[in-house]
Amino acid sequence: MKSTFTLCALLLSCFIYAQRNDITTQLYETYETYQESSLDKRRIKHHQLQPLLAKLKTDSRFKVKVVGKSIEGRDLSLVSLGQGSIDVFLWSQMHGNEPTATQAIFDILNFFKSPDFKQEKEALLQKTTIHFLPMLNPDGAERYQRRNVLGVDINRDALRLQSPESKTLKRVRDSLEADYGFNLHDQSTYYNAERTAKPATISYLAPAYNYEKEVNEKRGNAMKVIVFMNNIIQKYAPGQVGRYNDDFEPRAFGDNIQKWGTSTILIESGGYRNDVEKQEIRKLNYVSILSAIYTIAMGNFSTIPLEDYEKIPNNDRKLFDLKITNLTYEIAGKSYILDVGINQLEVEKEKSNDYWHSSRIIDQGDLSTYYGYENFDATGYTIKPGKVAAASLSSYKNLNADEVIELLKQGYTYLQASKIPAEWVDFPFPIHLIAAQKELQEFHLEVGANPTFLLEKNGANHYAVINGSLINLKSGVVIGSFKNAMIYR
Repeated sequence: MKSTFTLCALLLSCFIYAQRNDITTQLYETYETYQESSLDKRRIKHHQLQPLLAKLKTDSRFKVKVVGKSIEGRDLSLVSLGQGSIDVFLWSQMHGNEPTATQAIFDILNFFKSPDFKQEKEALLQKTTIHFLPMLNPDGAERYQRRNVLGVDINRDALRLQSPESKTLKRVRDSLEADYGFNLHDQSTYYNAERTAKPATISYLAPAYNYEKEVNEKRGNAMKVIVFMNNIIQKYAPGQVGRYNDDFEPRAFGDNIQKWGTSTILIESGGYRNDVEKQEIRKLNYVSILSAIYTIAMGNFSTIPLEDYEKIPNNDRKLFDLKITNLTYEIAGKSYILDVGINQLEVEKEKSNDYWHSSRIIDQGDLSTYYGYENFDATGYTIKPGKVAAASLSSYKNLNADEVIELLKQGYTYLQASKIPAEWVDFPFPIHLIAAQKELQEFHLEVGANPTFLLEKNGANHYAVINGSLINLKSGVVIGSFKNAMIYR
């Protein structure tokens, strides 16, 4: 009798796994049907969400309620659907410059608005009630900054509750007494899965609720759901998942919400090669979060071994946008071999609707334990400083790409301009623009400097690095991406 029961249980679990896997695959393959096209860039603003919320208000399946206001008076809205006894609460963008999951939330809402997956959605919504609080920090989003306008990191305000946004989050969590919570963030694109060159595209954490890092049933359930989600991500971004350190932070919302009795799952969206706007990562959020809610509703995550959580690699931070190795650098009459790690750092433009790059050398020396999104072995190449092309530029419209490449081949990395419009903050060609009266400082390869130099071999310039972008001067091809050169006034 016992062996018959065991066999039945095994067959049932295999069926559930196959069904779940099929749903996940269908979600991934049909994603574009539900993607909210109006939110196609990272720098989304509060006003862009309002027409989407207004449409949801006209649909009887959704309850949309203003549950608070930001410091500057922007509405904080809660969207709820379903009639089940399991409450699932998702909140996003408590850091204003972390919008990936906000976009994914509106994709998920579009999914629930559609007539598709009728059977699965009915089963899910009979067992769960799902609550979304997108863009908790709209004032920060307006400026594309982490903190709110009080200068407070909302995620460190769970005890003092000085920010109205923090009070709203606490009040909503308490009123729902949510069984499961999804704390949705973005992390730096420079995180990698420990001891690998792969970016931590998604990182997870089941936050600790005390200094001892104990695991009770609530935290254990969060760990199991994370393992479930990790298995999904591995299918589409193999090896690109990390796990955050779980040291207890008594001021943090995730740690406290876990402590208050909600199984809390932190999701951090990191980097993915050639995905500057994080649209592929947004898709992974959509698929994995929907699949996670489904497994919560069905309860089939409960048999996942807890120890599998510890098998997810730790988060590390050893990625550069560009890593150049074995570069020859001459100083004081001697030659040295160095590696150089470069990051293309974003600077906000006015109104925070776009950005430009002001790149920096982050490290140099032996970088053998570090990795790059782009890598270049500079063995046999010597670094050379660029020169200023004396001919004045009256209009960049007179330039073309071939002329710029020719200037770089001749050793020029700066182009003089007789007049630079005051509103210009960057230059669209891969050569820096410099005012006629501006004098360049003597070249030194050093941490913190803008990475601009030439790579020479046998007396010829083969490559140029302009504001952190590597350019093949023979083909004119940029290795990686180029957004802008700098302007020096």
